[in-house]
Amino acid sequence: MRKFVFFGGKGGVGKTTVSSAYALKCANAGLDTLVVSTDPAHSTSDVFDQQFSDTPQPVDGVGGLDAMEIDPDDEVERHLMETKRALGDQVSAGMVNEIDRQIEMAHQTPGAYESALFDRFIEVMRESDEYDRVVFDTSPTGGTLRLLSLPEFLEGWIERLLMKRKQSVKLFERAAIGNNEPRRMMDGDPIIARLEARKEQFEFAGRVLRDEAAFFLVVNPDELSIRETRRAVERLHDYGLDVQGLVVNKLSPEPGEDEEGIGAQFLRQRVATERERLRELHDTFDVPVVAEIGLRVAEVKGDLLTTVAAEIDVDVEPES
Repeated sequence: MRKFVFFGGKGGVGKTTVSSAYALKCANAGLDTLVVSTDPAHSTSDVFDQQFSDTPQPVDGVGGLDAMEIDPDDEVERHLMETKRALGDQVSAGMVNEIDRQIEMAHQTPGAYESALFDRFIEVMRESDEYDRVVFDTSPTGGTLRLLSLPEFLEGWIERLLMKRKQSVKLFERAAIGNNEPRRMMDGDPIIARLEARKEQFEFAGRVLRDEAAFFLVVNPDELSIRETRRAVERLHDYGLDVQGLVVNKLSPEPGEDEEGIGAQFLRQRVATERERLRELHDTFDVPVVAEIGLRVAEVKGDLLTTVAAEIDVDVEPES
């Protein structure tokens, strides 16, 4: 299995349960493991009955397992302040207020969330040398797909910005000093340096996602969840990211043969419908089903998390 493992899916399908259970399975197999929540709901703390922050902390009672929760709102604010600081150093004092206003407006757009989260996401990957496995409990499918599509999109965008900036610097140099030492200003240009650093960030992320990451989708046995999962598989494939498995979660238990009440009749009908959906997942997806997890009455934590981990047929051994 690759170092970085992602569990995505529609909101409410049980990504946190599955990612936490798989991380526990890896840790119990002797791998130094980090589970990272990028879901605004932040249920990882609930699963382990322990409060986590945006820096890795050991999970109580589980050797070799750390956890962290990234708060998207905090990341947007941090991203905003860093951008203001970087650009404020490069413009005149008279323009600082206008620059701040424009940046704040930009951070209210839908893409700001993905951009800010993406920067933190890259930091986690870069700083993960001490771990054998990093498990990501990602946000609901739409946000995750936008996040994972950023490297491919932004690499080209940064290339175009770099070209434009270099052209403008070259024209300025020629107008100011002629053709004498035309590269002197370009080599020290802070905007070019920042753009080149961003370009390297996106290239790193794109390379890691393609070569060192495995993607799994958590799906419930209902039509809406299956439909969204099908779209997610197609879109991830379009980005060059192949889904390696489907985790079917929240399968209803079948009532006993001697049970005949209204509840039992309802449950039999539900189980029959879910079996049809399960056959659809097995027969019409190119992606294999790697786990069929039953619905639990109680919250999945403690010993229950261990039983769920045993039902996830996803390899834990690192790739050689």
